[in-house]
Amino acid sequence: MQALRQEILPPSGVEFAACLKFTPSTLSDSGPSTSQSGRALFNVVVARSSLLRIFEVREEPAPISTQKEDERDRRASVRKGTEAVEGEVEMDASGEGFVNMGTVKSTGVNGVAHPATVNKFYLVREHRLHGTVTGMEAVRTVHSLEDKLDRLLVSFKDAKIALLEWSDAIHDVLTVSIHTYERAPQLMALDSALFRAELRVDPLSRCAALSLPKDALAILPFYQSQAELDLMEQESSQARDVPYSPSFILDLANDVDKRIRNVIDFTFLPGFNNPTVAVLCQYQQTWTGRLKEYKDTVGLYIFTLDLVTNNYPVITAVDGLPYDCFALAPCSTTTGGVVILAGNAIVFVDQASRRVILPVNGWLPRTSDVSMPSLTPQEQLRDLQLEGARFTFVDDKTFFVIQRDGTVYPVELVLDGKIVSRLSMSDAVARTTVPAVLKKIENDYLFVGSIVGPSVLLRTAHVEEEIKDEDVDMAAAPATVVAPTDTMDLDDDEDLYGPSSNTEKPAANGAADGIVDSVKKRTVVRLSFCDAIPAYGPISDMAFGLARNGDRVVPELIAATGSGELGGFHLFQRDMPTRSKRKLHAIGGGRGMWSLPVRQPVKVSGGTFERPANPFHAETDSVIISTDANPAPGLSRIAKRSSHSDLTITTRIPGTTLGAGPFFQGTAILHILFNVTNVIRVLEPDGSERQIIKDLDGNAPRPKIKSCSICDPFVLIIREDDSIGLFIGEIERGKIRRKDMSPMGEKTSRYLAGSFYTDTSGLFQTFLNEQAPAENVTSTLQGAMNAGSKSQWLILVRPQGVVEIWTLPKLTLAFSTTLLATLDPVLTDSLDPPALSLPQDPPRKPQELDIDQIVIAPLGESRPHPHLIGLLRSGQLAIYEAVAAAPPTEPLPSTRSSTLLVKFVKVLSKAFDIQHTEEEQKSVLAEQKRISRLLLPFVTSPAPGQTYSGVFFTGDRPSWILSTDKGGVRVIPSGHNVVHAFTTSSLWESRGEFLLYSEEGPSLVEWMPDIQLDGHLPARSVPRSRPYSNVVYDASTSLIVAASSFQNRFASYDEDGNIVWEPDSPNISFPRCECSTLELISPDGWITMDGYEFAPNEFVNCIVSVPLETMSTESGMKDFIAVGTTINRGEDLAVKGAVYIFEIVEVVPDPSTSIKRWWRLKLLCRDDAKGPVSFLCGMNGYLVSSMGQKIFVRAFDLDERLVGVAFLDVGVYVTSLRAVKNLLVIGDAVKSVWFVAFQEDPYKLVILGKDPHHCCITRADLFFADGHLSIVTCDEEGIVRMYAYDPHDPESKSGQHLLRRTEFHGQTEYRSSLLVARRPKIGDPEIPQARLVCGAIDGSLSTLTYVDEAAFKRLHLLQGQLIRTVQHVAALNPKAFRMVRNEHVSRPLSKGILDGNLLATFEDLPIARQNEVTSQIGTDRATVLKDWASIVGAW
Repeated sequence: MQALRQEILPPSGVEFAACLKFTPSTLSDSGPSTSQSGRALFNVVVARSSLLRIFEVREEPAPISTQKEDERDRRASVRKGTEAVEGEVEMDASGEGFVNMGTVKSTGVNGVAHPATVNKFYLVREHRLHGTVTGMEAVRTVHSLEDKLDRLLVSFKDAKIALLEWSDAIHDVLTVSIHTYERAPQLMALDSALFRAELRVDPLSRCAALSLPKDALAILPFYQSQAELDLMEQESSQARDVPYSPSFILDLANDVDKRIRNVIDFTFLPGFNNPTVAVLCQYQQTWTGRLKEYKDTVGLYIFTLDLVTNNYPVITAVDGLPYDCFALAPCSTTTGGVVILAGNAIVFVDQASRRVILPVNGWLPRTSDVSMPSLTPQEQLRDLQLEGARFTFVDDKTFFVIQRDGTVYPVELVLDGKIVSRLSMSDAVARTTVPAVLKKIENDYLFVGSIVGPSVLLRTAHVEEEIKDEDVDMAAAPATVVAPTDTMDLDDDEDLYGPSSNTEKPAANGAADGIVDSVKKRTVVRLSFCDAIPAYGPISDMAFGLARNGDRVVPELIAATGSGELGGFHLFQRDMPTRSKRKLHAIGGGRGMWSLPVRQPVKVSGGTFERPANPFHAETDSVIISTDANPAPGLSRIAKRSSHSDLTITTRIPGTTLGAGPFFQGTAILHILFNVTNVIRVLEPDGSERQIIKDLDGNAPRPKIKSCSICDPFVLIIREDDSIGLFIGEIERGKIRRKDMSPMGEKTSRYLAGSFYTDTSGLFQTFLNEQAPAENVTSTLQGAMNAGSKSQWLILVRPQGVVEIWTLPKLTLAFSTTLLATLDPVLTDSLDPPALSLPQDPPRKPQELDIDQIVIAPLGESRPHPHLIGLLRSGQLAIYEAVAAAPPTEPLPSTRSSTLLVKFVKVLSKAFDIQHTEEEQKSVLAEQKRISRLLLPFVTSPAPGQTYSGVFFTGDRPSWILSTDKGGVRVIPSGHNVVHAFTTSSLWESRGEFLLYSEEGPSLVEWMPDIQLDGHLPARSVPRSRPYSNVVYDASTSLIVAASSFQNRFASYDEDGNIVWEPDSPNISFPRCECSTLELISPDGWITMDGYEFAPNEFVNCIVSVPLETMSTESGMKDFIAVGTTINRGEDLAVKGAVYIFEIVEVVPDPSTSIKRWWRLKLLCRDDAKGPVSFLCGMNGYLVSSMGQKIFVRAFDLDERLVGVAFLDVGVYVTSLRAVKNLLVIGDAVKSVWFVAFQEDPYKLVILGKDPHHCCITRADLFFADGHLSIVTCDEEGIVRMYAYDPHDPESKSGQHLLRRTEFHGQTEYRSSLLVARRPKIGDPEIPQARLVCGAIDGSLSTLTYVDEAAFKRLHLLQGQLIRTVQHVAALNPKAFRMVRNEHVSRPLSKGILDGNLLATFEDLPIARQNEVTSQIGTDRATVLKDWASIVGAW
């Protein structure tokens, strides 16, 4: 069997981070931001597994709250003529109203009050790499001297280092070099797969080091100056442009010191002339059970790297550190030395080998012989566990230790002269996310990356405060919380007090009687929350449930995610979750709907004036225009809202409306209609006609209009013969007239598509040509009024594929390119004159690569950015981001008067499978069935303070095109079969509603509340503040049963029930063990209805919903909840387990609650087992359970007990059971996978086949399609294998051995998988194909989809071409990334599973490259894209 493995969701969370100035936007260091858009401060590059994301942190003015807007409205009426007199009062900087000048001058710097700012993350780029990241650091190379930018160094699991830099030309990362050590002798060892490479960089970027197995470092030196580079060029005859010199491998035990073995951590130290490395290692390995023989086995060695003489002298060696040291960080140059974190202590070691130790609990004297300092009574009570903690310095003498639960403790180095005398730890000051990586950024920021939840940017500020003597003891700091999940609770003024520095100073203004108040000062480290990168962490289990979107029921993936306090559920849907609020059948709208804001103008002494619109509040819509194709020649309706919030149709007009829009600043409607001839009408707000222009050529009607664009005061129409008309409104007359189009070429020129764009971002700037003759400027009153705030542009596409952008109101060509039709990655101005596009004879037929639709629209959330979106007739959609370009260095050609200083960079490309009916059919029936595929820009506000600008794509593949701050551009299917018409509508006072004409007719819809759109699937988060290990959906009651897990104190007892050991001191604690509770949860409101508490030392392994025999139903079967547990009795007694059978029963609800139905868990049966019950599944009405080394098949008898009917001795520990009909697949932690059949007469389990090789299986599933069957397994390294059962193959020894057909390296293991049905569109089979959805421990969600033979051959050849011919990010090798080393076969079993991440790059290639790649494998791009579109998708 062949399959495609595709990542639907990339890995979640942040495991590695680098904070640097990577993109040119971060260099504009012009002090505090004064402009509206703010400024970029720095980049944060984060990675998790194979996902690399580049963020920009921007400082922006704080958003104005809605109360302030209302206040501003209230004042607007008072303001006229009451402006402040100079010197008396004036507006403050953030526009809060009148402020006394005295206060302003005293607070602000230089008499200016700075507006409040916020810091936010914005995604710049995202890449899925063909390698697993194991480290990231910022470096400065020789080339950084020229462009002032940092470079990024990334290390990978297979011992590679890639040097990346930002390229402005492609607006993306560019690989400078890749350094690979995978063939080094150190990596040939058998256990090298267990090793994790660490990357470190010298503070002055002189070299980088990558740790390798067998205690070696790969050193990559960098040139520091141009002089070094020139010297190298003289020595080696060829010129060199590379910023590094040859790397080498340093064997620490042989080259440095033979005592350096088993490296734990290493780091570079600052302040030395040569790069200096501190290595923490354990010469003699030990563990807790051997502390009587070996303790204090860790040593610290500091040595310098002399890269010229290859000499590595050790300058400091310290032995006898506690055995559980695990992390190392350098101190600043003022104190020197390093700080080491151990499980029970914090150790400071200086360069003179002096040690200063701070125990954090009472275990240190029991596990170590190091000398203990004298502790205060308060410190003797401290009981912290530092395992899993992270730490970093925030200034020269203070570092923050963040425990694994996110609690922040400040520790200070207390100096006695210049020597550190002791370490002082204050109480906890904050609670943040669970840390995986901690980075200090410049001086003010701290980035806390997490792999189990959101990653947080914190701001640290040092403030000196005076305190009086009678104040409380300064060490007692208030514990305040910095919560990553809810930013609204955080007040800017929350102080998180750091350690105090007491400096007694007499006050300058002493009291009159000579007594001086003693004033102490302390430095306060104030932590405030800036922003978070959302993440949900590992997927521990998942189930499909049914969600109600209004009255529609849709499948929803319920995933148990996160860890500790960040645990909870994440709910994923495939399509954008929307709900219908009301059906509007009366207005029709099958050919189009427009909801428009128009208002009555005010007449004053004969002239018309608009009522001044409030700039902070958009107008509410007041009119809906809808149109249908039948009855012929079409019917248009104008509707308004009546007092009962129903729609009343005020006007009906024969003819089909082709476009409508507000005109003359919202005081009129521009209406384009086809009724025998094309008609352009200006309507009054009540729908009566003000002006009408018939589109005639002499007296003959022109061809019908096929599309139009209206942008006050301009109108563009494109007719079916590809000719265009342009009209302009004259606000003085309130009328429209034709506009002269002579600059664009002949009147008969042909155009395929066009639209207007109004730029409010200020990005569209033109560069004028001095040599070109100046033209007369035609201006309109309207143009003069809008000149300051926004500019208007006209985008046109000529038949040969030339895209042109023209300035308005004076038509001059500002941008011309032919590259959009071929979907090139970057579109720049070709500086060509206006192209010729005269009519052809015979008329030109539409072609596949014609540009069908083109629109420039803002996409984004808090900072919408212009994007160019183009749709080719073949169904290829491309989205380009507009980026500012540098002015041209060469003078412009004389044929062009200006150029637009913008280039367009492709950010997303998607191929839709679109069928075109024959164009010749012009009948009425064909007109009825015609589907219009339009790109319609919209702005919506689903919740207060949240606004999205996007584009809706109508037609038979309806999609939302959106962009979020932290997720980038996304194309999300809308979930409808077809959408004929779309418009946003605020007619019912809501800014988050849309009018949609779908297969269900016209309706008013809105997005479901609390949807997160940052991810690759729309999601909802349900935080529960505890993690869940298992989750199952009960279909009969629509409830969720989940097992929450938490840590419980563990005590051991002897036979008589006496406790064996208990803590004998307050700073010694009980050990912890995992413990579970069962919860019955209602998805409506996520209320826990009932629960079941297990013993304090019992935890749940699995929960399943199984149909078992019962006498309580007519069918004789009913779904029960079966739970398998482990009872942990300590290391001296054998583990036990149990099986529980629960029934979900309905009970009478509590009348005080508003819930109509209430349910409870009823325990029917508990069956003790002699071993852990590690897995359960249902099979033909029986329960299959594992117990230790056995598998039991049991029947449920009389609803009260389990009766065994068959058993089988299997491997060592069963990790997975899956049944389909009477076939059972068993996965084992040692003995790989077994294939077993169950027969009922007589009861018997028969082994059909098993894998002859040993392998640790985490999950095994049956996978079937079109009459084929395979067994798919995943092991703990993440390798996905497909086995075949084929008794006719001689290799299988008549079926006893399962045959390994395919091995594919998935890189991360998955422990939860779901089998769902997939029905291909063509030729619906009776038995659907299986599709496997797998949730991995790094948070990624992947699917395995069956691919038929013909398509598989094409895609497999294509995959080979893509590996060889496409430049991959960081120059990684996709083939090696997925290859599995197998000693039992001569060549890797790589054929059989396609890599979806690699094949997805084909969609992004330019069309010329797509043709080139597919022609080499004997097929064409259309066929391949059709294959791809048919199998790709979530579920």
